[in-house]
Amino acid sequence: MMEYDQPLVWVTVLLMLFGMVMVYSASIALPDSPKYAGYKSTHFLMRQAIFIVVALVASLMAFRIPVKTWQKMAPYLFVLTLVLLVLVLVPGVGKGVNGARRWLSLKFMNVQPSELMKLFVVLYAADYTVRKQQFMHKLTKGFMPMTAAIGFVGLLLLLEPDLGAFGVIVCIAMGILFLGGINGIWFGGIGATLVGIFTMVIVLSPWRRERIFAYLNPWQEENALGKAYQLSHSLIAFGRGEIFGVGLGGSVEKLHYLPEAHTDFLLAVIGEELGFVGVLTVILMFYWIIKRAFEIGRQAIAIDQTFAGLTAKGIGIWIGVQAFINMGVNLGLLPTKGLTLPLMSYGGTGVLINCVGLAILLRIDYENRLLMRGGRV
Repeated sequence: MMEYDQPLVWVTVLLMLFGMVMVYSASIALPDSPKYAGYKSTHFLMRQAIFIVVALVASLMAFRIPVKTWQKMAPYLFVLTLVLLVLVLVPGVGKGVNGARRWLSLKFMNVQPSELMKLFVVLYAADYTVRKQQFMHKLTKGFMPMTAAIGFVGLLLLLEPDLGAFGVIVCIAMGILFLGGINGIWFGGIGATLVGIFTMVIVLSPWRRERIFAYLNPWQEENALGKAYQLSHSLIAFGRGEIFGVGLGGSVEKLHYLPEAHTDFLLAVIGEELGFVGVLTVILMFYWIIKRAFEIGRQAIAIDQTFAGLTAKGIGIWIGVQAFINMGVNLGLLPTKGLTLPLMSYGGTGVLINCVGLAILLRIDYENRLLMRGGRV
């Protein structure tokens, strides 16, 4: 095997291992609550370790698949995931948690189809842009079919409901279409339309509207004890951490004050225990992965591998947007959304699909090196 991008591999592995340590720290006190009374203190640590091992094995398999094969499979994977999103909404098939139906139970783990869709919409949008390259400046043949497909995905996600995943998927699709050369005026018009749609969804949903108002003033007593409870305690965690943190394992907010600390609000625990330095380290590692993804994509396009280039940049957009939203929610920059921190937060499907996506990115880089040295893919 020729040289591969070792720094990309190591940064990814370090983020996952760092995440596993912080998941253990954030979840160690959960068995003290009635909801998790039957769990051991190492329950989430062991499951996250298993998820990481499975994800690494899946990544090795994904890396061995040529980029051309991913391109051929892209439409079928997209349609298959659409079917899974429909099944989630079927009573008795989809699993509901806290009023949301987002999971399919496989006994040993729950699969979240919206996580699969984040990767497969990258592949599908990249393949669509390559196939329809000559029509990308035409509204009916180029732009509308893709808009209809993403609109259908959005409808299914809003029925779950999962507005956060819908936002990430829209950003991925729009980003790839923009990089693929779509008409700038239509892009701006559709962007404005999407902002209007998201605004209407919030305005017409009383509980979402309450969340927005609570986010704007989290310290008001009614909000701090209600819709902004998580946000206010997340901000308290960051405040306690200051520059260097209170020390690994020393978080107070994870002791049943900050709900779901091991999933959506893992960064708050990092901020409390490891301070500004710990949070900055995480941000820089994600920045490096995103920067590397765009460099690999630019390199692929330069050697006429357009699908590979758009896929690489799409993976960068996906990881970047989701990490930005999660960090923004934790820091109070964005309204609370149920999005995990890629590679780090607790969750099997999320870690698995993040690793497979980065394995595809690694494969693209490997094929770039092969082609630039005169080899064949």
